[in-house]
Amino acid sequence: MLHILRHSPHSDGRFASCLRVLAGEDGVLLTEEAVYALLRDSATAAQLCLVPAAVQFYVLEVDVLARGLPLDDLPARVKVIDYQGMVAICAKFPKVVSW
Repeated sequence: MLHILRHSPHSDGRFASCLRVLAGEDGVLLTEEAVYALLRDSATAAQLCLVPAAVQFYVLEVDVLARGLPLDDLPARVKVIDYQGMVAICAKFPKVVSW
């Protein structure tokens, strides 16, 4: 299952709720304000370390750049993708949930 997060992890409990239900080979796509979850030394970035290694994380490059975050400072397990990559991963997973 692909989980798409677009809201800031600090605005409500969606980010934490999503992390709690991740299983198996799920994927997580961070877009829009959700990219703030990747800020180095943040509590949310630390939570990513607790997620099983089989879970794949993706982030939209344009959203990272639009918020002035450096691409070279993202956690190693996060794959940076473009819109074409987003379409590909949405097609890859049999189910998609937007948070």
